Amino acid sequence: MNQRFFLYISFNGSKYHGWQKQNNAITVQSVIQDSINKFINGQIEIHGAGRTDTGVHAREMVAHVDLFQINTKDFLYRLNSILPNDIKVFKILPVKDKSHARFDALKRCYKYYFTKEKNPFMLDTSFFYSNNLDFNIMNKACDILINNKDFKSFEKSNSGSNNSLCKIYNIGFEQQKDFTVFNICANRFLRNMVRSLLGTLFLLGENKISLEDLNNIIESRNRSNAGNSVPAKGLFLDKIFYPNDIFN
Repeated sequence: MNQRFFLYISFNGSKYHGWQKQNNAITVQSVIQDSINKFINGQIEIHGAGRTDTGVHAREMVAHVDLFQINTKDFLYRLNSILPNDIKVFKILPVKDKSHARFDALKRCYKYYFTKEKNPFMLDTSFFYSNNLDFNIMNKACDILINNKDFKSFEKSNSGSNNSLCKIYNIGFEQQKDFTVFNICANRFLRNMVRSLLGTLFLLGENKISLEDLNNIIESRNRSNAGNSVPAKGLFLDKIFYPNDIFN
């Protein structure tokens, strides 16, 4: 009898066309799925907690999979010995049969890294942005965004979604010596939402738009009124939260 498990995955997305399996493209999901099938000599599918775009990274992506009579320690060892060095499954947990990595998630957290000075050691995992930014007004904008519910203006055009409502739990900037981190956690995210939000906040930080303009952008529900999306390479899916009662 099969048992459902949650796989906890970290990856550097630089070489991949996002998470979700695609025809004629190498994705993180397809690499993990093919690696599992290689050593169990089967045809299973894994189902992720969401999709990440080309070039986006993850410290913690979660996927569910149904497997038959495995030793979890041996499974992790064998799987990671096959996977490329830029993907690691670092934990596997048994869950209840109907548990779903996407639909049971309570909260997802992202981090976006950007640097003011060129840093060759963060070339693939941060965005070099040398313009001066007013973090005071950007933090005031975060206060507006955390009280907003409809993020249609920050959703990728023609995404096909019928629901643009999201609940943001926390949002803000964390300034370190060599880089700045944009932190955001919500119950769900629209396609391209984090990157377009930050691109709009950059416009505020450079005093190219005002807080009143931000409110107008939100109310317009029109993606073309918001800022350009920042590059994918600075974005990390950082953590996903689930209710305790789905775990065995």
